[in-house]
Amino acid sequence: MFDCDVLVIGGGIVGLSTAYALQRAAPGTRVAVLEKEEGPARHQTGRNSGVIHSGIYYRPGSLKARFAVEGAAEMVKFCAEWDIPHEVTGKLVVATEREELPRLHALVQRGRENGIPVRELGPSQITEYEPRVRGLAAIHVGTTGIVDYKAVARRLAESSGAEILYGAEVTAIDRRPWGVAVRTADQRILRGKVLVNCAGLHCDRIARLAGDDPGMRIVPFRGEYYELADPSLVRGLVYPVPDPAFPFLGVHLTRGIDGGVHIGPNAVPALAREGYDWGVVRPGELGGTLAWPGSWTIARRHWRYGAGELRRSLSKRAFTEAVRRLLPGVDESDLRPAAAGVRAQAVLRDGTLVDDFLIREAPRTVHVLNAPSPAATASLPIGREIARRALPFL
Repeated sequence: MFDCDVLVIGGGIVGLSTAYALQRAAPGTRVAVLEKEEGPARHQTGRNSGVIHSGIYYRPGSLKARFAVEGAAEMVKFCAEWDIPHEVTGKLVVATEREELPRLHALVQRGRENGIPVRELGPSQITEYEPRVRGLAAIHVGTTGIVDYKAVARRLAESSGAEILYGAEVTAIDRRPWGVAVRTADQRILRGKVLVNCAGLHCDRIARLAGDDPGMRIVPFRGEYYELADPSLVRGLVYPVPDPAFPFLGVHLTRGIDGGVHIGPNAVPALAREGYDWGVVRPGELGGTLAWPGSWTIARRHWRYGAGELRRSLSKRAFTEAVRRLLPGVDESDLRPAAAGVRAQAVLRDGTLVDDFLIREAPRTVHVLNAPSPAATASLPIGREIARRALPFL
């Protein structure tokens, strides 16, 4: 009667790590992963900055803090085991204004509470790490690294033992006491005992298809990047001090595993869930965002912040000004456009930006409703947590 034991919707790194974890927790479990694209990791996983995050930013005791710290160490071990190119580079978080210094000191305390080694630096010590970067003070976080998450996702797919079905967009879900059936856009029907929703940018829509009210909406934010024409200007990873009111880290400098240096991202509302530039507009998706009360609350609360992000999106000069706070020697000609990404940010009805990973259970279903950065870093422990919640339904 059943085509598999567990149906996983979404072939990004979280869905694939879930399949991988299910096989290791319960060998012989039949898992099918349904991915609407023609390959894995086509959206958030494959369009991020490739950083293995240390976990320093996240509230002690939160899932993000716990899973990022565990996940960073596990990701390095996984990559070493499977010969996936990676490097533990460390990173600098740099204060360039006096008003940022208290936030920098708070970040030191948070890192220590999360068990992360942090070294405090003065201006001269900053230049020992990054000769062209300027700041009043900084911290060095030694456990941060870089990797190609697309390569990680491919290895998870190959190692999971799951049946990976590409081009399998889920259009209907029928949940019964005996299990769950899904229909795909090409009219295939698949039946399983448990459904796991790892649909990322579309997770709230999938939850509603299953008959559940997720209590949130995905509001997509596009992150736009440039790359340095001369990557020798930056040795490693350099970040500004983040604003704790927002889940975004600000424009930062990231040397990738390929040797190039990406600069960004900003954070602007996307006009479609897969709206990787201003020309991609999907009226139905945009209408859904505008109809959600939380979207308007965000706009009212944070319009000044949003106006600055929008300015950096529309003006290369403004984007360059943000970069020059950290790297004074650059000008517009040093920046070349690079591919953008879209963050799937869960927003509650009252406008709260969900700050932690959000995993909810329903009958024979596990929904992953908020898994933006650092989900790639934390993907291995997230996968185990989802598997732990799904297996009792079998």
